[in-house]
Amino acid sequence: MGDTGMGGAAALEKLVPVLLAFGGGVLLARRKIVPAEASKVFSDYAFLFAVPCYLFGNIYASDLGALFNWRAIGGYAGAAALAVVAVAVVAVAHGLREPRDVALRVMAGVQVNTAYFAVPVFITVFGTAAPIFPILLFQVCVLSLVVIALMELGRAGPEAGGPGRRLSRAVGASLATPLVLACNAGVLLNLLSVRIPAVVLDGAAFVGDSASPVALFALGLHLGGLGLDLRGTTREELALIGFKCLAFPLLTWAVCGLLVGVRGEWLAYLVLIAAMPTPQNLFIFAQRYDVGVDLSASIVIKSSLVSLLLLPLWLQTVVV
Repeated sequence: MGDTGMGGAAALEKLVPVLLAFGGGVLLARRKIVPAEASKVFSDYAFLFAVPCYLFGNIYASDLGALFNWRAIGGYAGAAALAVVAVAVVAVAHGLREPRDVALRVMAGVQVNTAYFAVPVFITVFGTAAPIFPILLFQVCVLSLVVIALMELGRAGPEAGGPGRRLSRAVGASLATPLVLACNAGVLLNLLSVRIPAVVLDGAAFVGDSASPVALFALGLHLGGLGLDLRGTTREELALIGFKCLAFPLLTWAVCGLLVGVRGEWLAYLVLIAAMPTPQNLFIFAQRYDVGVDLSASIVIKSSLVSLLLLPLWLQTVVV
């Protein structure tokens, strides 16, 4: 896909820190040295504090004109829209009529794990996770909003409120996450040329540097504490994991590279982002809205493993 590929050995070298942090979590959880339940503490630290600190500092110091490559963002949005339609059509064709069921499968096949997977991988491979920011905002403000809106509109019972209340709740939930707040703050202060004391930026960088290893370690703990029933994988799970880990990245490459004309590093960024696994939020949403809990847990775990195994292939193919 790229003009010149990264060699297999070089790709594996790039993944050594990722495998070390992730594998350490798996090993310690499997040997019960660190309880797997502690993964939530590490995950919360990364998601609520370290990753927002990292993104805030880097976005504040970035050239926003270079960061917001509108052709690249538009291409990714187009690929995601096609993917959403494809997953929804297939779900409906297989007899699913409940909006929550369809929304869950759309999220499983199209949304990506940015905080716990994409950020550490990008820091390791490219030295920065800043290119993830525009896609992160698109995912949270558009894709997540669509999914949450469908989930809310599909809720039953008087406590759910009317459609207007449920939709406003969906919008609020999408925009009030620490990641989005940190990103928006970084953009706003950058645009306004507000001078932030160096000691504050140094502090944010110090905390942000821990985001990558802690997020991967937490994911390793989580997966290491769960027994994987690979033999019990259903055809639906295989289809969704295959779409997420193979079809969606290839669709992104085709739309962005062939149709829109994205080239160079940005094409590599977009394909790698699309190749990231299904986010853990899928399981959180499934629990909250009481739909497909077991399916979502299985897809999150298995897509994470498949994505990790496929990373050397994607790096060798698209990183120029």
